[in-house]
Amino acid sequence: MPEPSDVVGVMRAALDLAAQSLDTGDVPVGAVVLAPDGVPLAGGSNRREGLADPTGHAEIIALRAAGDALGTWRLDGCTLVVTLEPCTMCAGALVLARVARLVFGAWDPKAGAAGSVRDVVRDSRSPRAPTPTVATQTSTTARTAGHALPPGVTTAPSPRSDYRRSTRAVKSRSARSLARTCHHPIATSSG
Repeated sequence: MPEPSDVVGVMRAALDLAAQSLDTGDVPVGAVVLAPDGVPLAGGSNRREGLADPTGHAEIIALRAAGDALGTWRLDGCTLVVTLEPCTMCAGALVLARVARLVFGAWDPKAGAAGSVRDVVRDSRSPRAPTPTVATQTSTTARTAGHALPPGVTTAPSPRSDYRRSTRAVKSRSARSLARTCHHPIATSSG
């Protein structure tokens, strides 16, 4: 396994895990959980098709294995490194597992829940949201959450840079839409 502080090496390990998903016809996504001291704890790759399990995402498999390795579901101080932005289910799981930091390799404009489509990990209603980082290859070094990323890795801005403004607009649209669709009484059966 790569050196503890080598985010690029850990991402390469996640990419190697992702390649294993191809054997079962799954979407190639890999994830690695790092302990608070940066040592790799567990990894996983997508296995939805292979296991016939709708929760068989790489992140969920890696979080479960990390919980087993630590003997607790609380992954306080851990980092999740994943090749693709987590979906809503996986983002919710990493928040509930109390993962401190999320590093992912690419935005998922179709189902991402760390800033592209939704932003579960930065939801202000969640007191335990991790610090998300998108690792991209560049020639500069960036600092995130007090951790220096290695040379050649920096953070990329979210495709939703005006997140707060768009969230307010979505909330007000959703409330109006809900008000329009929920005016029908619920049918009840009397016995």
